[in-house]
Amino acid sequence: MPRRFALRAAAIGAASALVVIGAASSASAHVSVSSPDAKPGGYAKLVFRVPTESDDTSTTKLVVSLPTDHPFAHVGAQVKDGWKVEKKETELPAAVKVGDVTLTKAITMVTWTATAGGIPANDFDEFALSVGKLPEGVDSLSFPAEQTYSDGEVVKWADVAKDGADEPEHPAPVLKLTAAVTPVAATTSTDSSDTVARWLGVGGLVVGLLGLAFGLRSRRPVAVAGEKQ
Repeated sequence: MPRRFALRAAAIGAASALVVIGAASSASAHVSVSSPDAKPGGYAKLVFRVPTESDDTSTTKLVVSLPTDHPFAHVGAQVKDGWKVEKKETELPAAVKVGDVTLTKAITMVTWTATAGGIPANDFDEFALSVGKLPEGVDSLSFPAEQTYSDGEVVKWADVAKDGADEPEHPAPVLKLTAAVTPVAATTSTDSSDTVARWLGVGGLVVGLLGLAFGLRSRRPVAVAGEKQ
């Protein structure tokens, strides 16, 4: 009886794990954006990961919209074999100051179109942009995207996730920005190391002087019995 109960519990646990894994896989299978070096006020490489969620069609086109409230003064698109890339520049609703430059127009859309094959069924590919400068005082940036399949279907990844709510069915790619780390800790560590080294040096000097004094004292001649001092 205990053995049968253990087997049943193991089976239930395995089934639950499969359900969780399946849910995580389906939730993460969408167009997403990441960056190895994004930080406020700097330049960054943005990487858009595009999976083909189909068993019999391929991805033939990707359109990425760039923010107009925080436009980039520079946008460079990755050139990929088998893909044609186009950048669209438009007038901004209002002038925006980016660093030392005031922008009245900016690149607001980048499109990659497959010239042969595209992204096969159940596979993925990555598309990169070099952008800058990233805005300061902003926690994240949204990049709505459109994915076109070889059968003509267009999936719009543009839903905005709300706090406390489940992830929407077609969430827009969102890049989280991390503030730059100041070298305060490194400076403090260096100062502390210098202080410790200084005190160790002083301590060593004191020990050396004490040793010298003790040595000189031990070398004084010892009086012999009967000898006149």
